[in-house]
Amino acid sequence: MSIPIEREIRLRFESLDTARIAVHKVGATALRSRRLQDDRLVDWADSRLRESRCVLRIRKEDGAVTLTFKGPPKLAVMKVREELETVVGEAEVLLTMLDRLGLRVWFRYQKFREEYELPGLILAIDETPIGMFVELEGEEHAIEETAHSMGRTPVDYVLESYRGLFVKDRKARGLPITDMIFDNSL
Repeated sequence: MSIPIEREIRLRFESLDTARIAVHKVGATALRSRRLQDDRLVDWADSRLRESRCVLRIRKEDGAVTLTFKGPPKLAVMKVREELETVVGEAEVLLTMLDRLGLRVWFRYQKFREEYELPGLILAIDETPIGMFVELEGEEHAIEETAHSMGRTPVDYVLESYRGLFVKDRKARGLPITDMIFDNSL
């Protein structure tokens, strides 16, 4: 089995409309409609995954549950990291199993996502509690070409995780670090 590698950047946009205009302008085709992604990050009490810059995530969306492991990112012009993913049956059963192994949820975050595609690339419009982003994930040249077509350069690339961006936002506003979830959420 070859190791699946994730390559991605995010671009910040002022609004959902400006993000959609940019995605449509580059000719992307609709792939998946808007839906809520509810993610939980899990780790052991000693934070060994976080300290090694790895992620173990449980994602619920549209009744499906996905377990994802992400290795430490190699930061260059874009974020590059190992990503292993599998679909599982029930989130609560999985969370209980992981709890029995000593893994606990340490951060929860949500976003509304809609996806589009171009050859070699998935474009995701992410509405988050901290702003609007377009994530470009796929082949390196497709990411760079699409970002350029959107009028963006590497200086515009956001490589930080949503959690990292959320923590910076909360600290800048003098607010406590909590979960990144929408008001009136599930």
